[in-house]
Amino acid sequence: MTHGGATEAAATQAGTTTGPVHGTWEPRPAARWEDAFLSGNGRHGALVFGDPNDERVIVTHHALVRPNGAEHARPPQLAAELPALQDRLLAGETTAAETFTDGRDLQWVQPFHPAFQIRLRRPKPAEPRGYRRRVDFTTGEATAECAGLHSRVFVSRADDVVVQRIDTPDLDVSLDHRLPGAPHDLALGQGVVLTPEGALLTLRARYPGSDRAYTGVTLVVVSGGRTSLTPPGLRITGAESVLLLTRVLRHPDHQNHQRGPDAPNAEETDPDDLAQARALGDLLPADEDPYAVLLARHTAPHRSAYQRVTLDLAADRAERALPGSELLARPDSPALMERLFAAGRYHLLSASGVLPPRLVGLWTGDWNTAWSGAFTNDANLNLQTASAAAAALPEVTEALARLIDRQLGDWQENARAVFGTRGVVAPAHTDGESGLAYHFSREYPLHLWTAGADWLLKPLVDHDETRGERDPRTARALAEVALFYEDFLTRTDSDGHLVVVPSYSPENRPANASWGTVNAAMDLSAARHALLTAAAYHPDQPERADRWRALADRLPPHRTNADGALAEWARPGLDDTYDHRHLSHLYGVWPLDEITPYDTPDLAAAAHRALELRGSENDSAHGHLHHALVAARLRDGERVAHALGQVLKGDFFHDSLMSAHYPDRNVYNADAAHTLPAVLVEMLVHSTPDRLVLLPALPTTYPKGELRGIRTRFGAELDLVWSPHKVTAVVRPTRTHRVELRTSSGAEPLDLVAGEDHVITLRAW
Repeated sequence: MTHGGATEAAATQAGTTTGPVHGTWEPRPAARWEDAFLSGNGRHGALVFGDPNDERVIVTHHALVRPNGAEHARPPQLAAELPALQDRLLAGETTAAETFTDGRDLQWVQPFHPAFQIRLRRPKPAEPRGYRRRVDFTTGEATAECAGLHSRVFVSRADDVVVQRIDTPDLDVSLDHRLPGAPHDLALGQGVVLTPEGALLTLRARYPGSDRAYTGVTLVVVSGGRTSLTPPGLRITGAESVLLLTRVLRHPDHQNHQRGPDAPNAEETDPDDLAQARALGDLLPADEDPYAVLLARHTAPHRSAYQRVTLDLAADRAERALPGSELLARPDSPALMERLFAAGRYHLLSASGVLPPRLVGLWTGDWNTAWSGAFTNDANLNLQTASAAAAALPEVTEALARLIDRQLGDWQENARAVFGTRGVVAPAHTDGESGLAYHFSREYPLHLWTAGADWLLKPLVDHDETRGERDPRTARALAEVALFYEDFLTRTDSDGHLVVVPSYSPENRPANASWGTVNAAMDLSAARHALLTAAAYHPDQPERADRWRALADRLPPHRTNADGALAEWARPGLDDTYDHRHLSHLYGVWPLDEITPYDTPDLAAAAHRALELRGSENDSAHGHLHHALVAARLRDGERVAHALGQVLKGDFFHDSLMSAHYPDRNVYNADAAHTLPAVLVEMLVHSTPDRLVLLPALPTTYPKGELRGIRTRFGAELDLVWSPHKVTAVVRPTRTHRVELRTSSGAEPLDLVAGEDHVITLRAW
């Protein structure tokens, strides 16, 4: 191993003559909405089919959730019954928690749904010649081209509007709410009026049995030709081009408790259509091409974010040129991994803004979204956003921070209602509006999950470490979590250790007990991490910090079971259930640094054994990729490769390169698409505030490549280039600091000086 200055940085520029493709394409229009190309700005989304004769653009909005009674749901008032439950569980009653309920039926959160589709029909359909549709990840623009037609769509991050231009002379335009699963009794009102620019289309939908509604407004700007009304749509003839600007506005009832400038729902009353038309018209420049101006305004923030990190696996040039559908048939191709890394990064950025990504990101073409298209906090949300800090997407972390900050009051109510404590308890599911813990049942006692707040705050802590500043919102939330543990951790075992009771390991149960039990490994890791991190965030309050550290010290250690595996429940006598999609008990390995091969080798070996014994249960994508993330931390490249192979060879990806929850493209879901970039980063680079690990778990499938722009948790940017014979890393620190460098050759100190590039070269690894 050699170290050097910036003069050696030129060595890192070696690579393929033609780089990875930052986009994907198909030779035919999408026949299914799942295959439609995606664009989004973290608030509005668009699914673009690219049909030259009957173009459909499904418009979505993060705030669109259908009232189903959950808007009035509250957490169960169970605090008075908690001491008795704790007594029974500690006395060995393994099913006691099944009666810790107020008897309600399972209440799902409000389901996410699409708004409507923009329909653009050519009155005289023609056979498309020379057809191609494409999405450009660097701009977010989805295009379709053939003889006689050119269509372009993007969702502006700068102006919060869906922008579409179509170059064809004759066109019928309408807004159509008829999408799969749309309620038959949706109260609908549509309008169309001529304007100086062309026309204004409106669609207003009021939910059945509710005074909550949403409105879609599309301003149609026609260059040349003639526009006539064909209610509820319009007909354009002889045009040079047509520009459409679309927005969706949610107008909730007075019961909606989400307020403030960052709330996803901004309208308190029904919007004025003409005022909205004027607002859209104000976006149009006077003497310039409006599409080009709007695209340029959007591209500046989007491209700069997307291009911060890139991956090049030295893939075959011919394979890089393939359409996505053909590339998906080559699961071992480095070109496929390059494209999926780029697509996952693009989709994650596009889905994050006013809210972080849902189970479906920001997109759906069906009102019947699986699991309500919600935010599933006990695994999926953190997996999807796992790459944000290291892969330089603060936009994603900020979206998560906003969600948590808006819902912190609800989390406080959960703690009071269920546990009778101060502080906060996070829900396992949320629709983006309410943070109340009302979604639970006997088989899924999610109201018992106390680890959620620490789990959700961990990405924010990682982000603070990368930038070297502590967000006051994170500090406040951590203090609230610590307050909860002060009040909740009152029971002890015979050894004097504090006991987490009741305790829940999502979404598993012991082989010989019920779901709600004692000392789940995840709960122990979360309590320990939350208390120590809260203390570190509050050095100005030494008495509180000392009290929190003392509590953390009294928690019991993890347990290794008779199989040599880290037990999912540290309480002796609780047997593991190995065949399960969740890996909650390995929270200490990933994303925490509680268990590592370097600092706690015995526990790391037990964690690795637990990983070996873990089944995949129902083959869910998030289970496979969670497995890969843990394996990467444990330096097991073969296990990482196997987990990736389960997803790449299981037909989990649609032609859009958005993913499915199950094999064979079953159930549209963003887990695989958004999580995969994090797996690739973790197998190549891992960092803590005091450590840098290079190539911890590189599969043999990728013998050479380049990863550029990674952010470390000790405040440096890193470029990595590797081949079978040499590894070069360029570290660009923003803080002066000594860290431990870990490679296959062992460990050594690395002294970094702010502003001075440091080059690391490995000749054998």
